[in-house]
Amino acid sequence: MQSSRLRLSATAVTSTCALICTLALPAPAAAQLLDHKDFTASIAMTIVQTAIETCKANGYAVSATVVGRNGEIIVQVRGGNTAPHTIENSFRKASTARTFRSPSGALVERVKADPTLGVIHLTNVIANQGALPIKVGDEVIGAAGASGAPGGEKDEACVKAGIDKIADQLK
Repeated sequence: MQSSRLRLSATAVTSTCALICTLALPAPAAAQLLDHKDFTASIAMTIVQTAIETCKANGYAVSATVVGRNGEIIVQVRGGNTAPHTIENSFRKASTARTFRSPSGALVERVKADPTLGVIHLTNVIANQGALPIKVGDEVIGAAGASGAPGGEKDEACVKAGIDKIADQLK
């Protein structure tokens, strides 16, 4: 009888410990999904087309690139009569604007202030004016860049015209 009670007590203790341990474990957290906005390929194409057409109307042949929130190319067009390097430069400018969430020309000023700035050595980063971030409110969802006009400020003005054209869709 004694051994029967001990077995019953051991079983009760084991069951109680198992129950306590189970209750002590944290409940699995509910999955938290990211909620963000992205623009469509159609919007990106409008930005690129408008940037190229705006520069062309001003006598400049440019290439233009739009990158998404992760820096991936959404649309990239080499404009007619542009130099071969303009396609790469438009991408690097856009990548810079996306990476730093500010106009690519801002990096030019940072490098002037500190010529040893290490970020200049990051892949696809370039200290040239000509790209702007694309924002929904304060959230940067991509960037657009152009290259080929005689001066980054002219590239940037063409990109601004492209972003302005779709601004009403960025809400």
